[in-house]
Amino acid sequence: MNPAKYEAVGARAPRGVLMEGPPGTGKTLLARAVAGEAGVPFISASGSEFVEMFVGVGASRVRDIFTKAKKNAPCIIFIDEIDAVAKSRSGQAGGPQRGNDEQEQTLNQILTEMDGFQGNTGIVVIAATNRADVLDPALLRPGRFDRRVPVDLPDRTGREAILKVHARSKPLDGSVDLKVLAQRTTGFSGASLANLLNEAAIVTARRAKEEISMSEVEYAIDRLTVGMEKRTGMSSAKRQELVAYHEAGHAVMAALLPGFDEVGKITIVPRSSGAGGFTLFLPDDERTDSGMYPRSFLEQRLMVALGGRVAEELRYGNNEVTTGASSDLQSVADLARRMVTQWGFASDTLGATAWESPNGSGFGMPQMASEKTQKKIDAEVSKIVNKAYDGCKKAIVENRALLDAVVVKLLEDETIGTNELDALVVSLSLAGLTN
Repeated sequence: MNPAKYEAVGARAPRGVLMEGPPGTGKTLLARAVAGEAGVPFISASGSEFVEMFVGVGASRVRDIFTKAKKNAPCIIFIDEIDAVAKSRSGQAGGPQRGNDEQEQTLNQILTEMDGFQGNTGIVVIAATNRADVLDPALLRPGRFDRRVPVDLPDRTGREAILKVHARSKPLDGSVDLKVLAQRTTGFSGASLANLLNEAAIVTARRAKEEISMSEVEYAIDRLTVGMEKRTGMSSAKRQELVAYHEAGHAVMAALLPGFDEVGKITIVPRSSGAGGFTLFLPDDERTDSGMYPRSFLEQRLMVALGGRVAEELRYGNNEVTTGASSDLQSVADLARRMVTQWGFASDTLGATAWESPNGSGFGMPQMASEKTQKKIDAEVSKIVNKAYDGCKKAIVENRALLDAVVVKLLEDETIGTNELDALVVSLSLAGLTN
């Protein structure tokens, strides 16, 4: 906005800005907004437009774009999905050695054009990618794309603001609370939120309603995250009771743990993804955004994940438990192992040492621990899992009345929300039945 202020102290305007982040986070929209705020022409292209069969065509297109930009300077050039043409040529970041002469010439032309600016020509190149890790190092060196802007998934405040934008053209009734909806959509990108409200509008039209209610929005969330409802061939009373006990085990264990994520919804309606039912949790955004989880919370996650298996055992006995807890047990084993090998949450026998990389220790990975240490790691993992299992079983046994009450409610209504679960917890606590 005021380049003279920076030139007075010898500062040079950046030539390239690289926006990196997950798909659907608004990198293209952000580039357009920057051009709009600056009030300058905006030239847009996609990396795939430069990839041709014939050598020299892509490089020629790069020259044409930069020639046009120089004629219209000050100007912003935006290259979307730049990784399509600018992958590493050395094989260090982008895989094996590349031999595509056309792509290499196109990349060389981009590098040359960005170095060819004489003084301050008023041209800024903005690029976007989902895979910054595969880009050629020459593209990222100072003087080219030396400004890297992360465009991450929105937090709760950001999701609420995005929902307000997309809700302007939607007839929402009074039951739709965008703050609650923002809490329910942790991990959604801007594009996912737009798709969510569009899906809710489609469901509303199918139901011959004129306004979108929270019922349609919740239906859309479930459909996008866990699949469509599957009503046929799933009405066995025995199967419904089994799923009800499993999901109630997760929900009750979470409700009994102070500070754990709030239970948003429990349902025994099967889904097209193969899930017999599910328990929805509302993560704490502050904890999720920071990526820093205390050991106590991780131990609680283990207990909640084991709640389904423990509930099945209490109702049907060890000989009649099912394979329904398969994914739960896998997540428990994975989390417990990472606690030991990556985060140093083991006992004094191993100390605060990382024994595996975040990618694990599979085939081709360097082995950091000896065979003797591996046995200690296995012992520590079993110790952590057994402690979580014992704590989970103790809590659910002591609150068996709450578990049974949740199961009865699920069999009656198929779905329980936060308010219904809280009411059960409070009523049984007042009766002296829960701890």
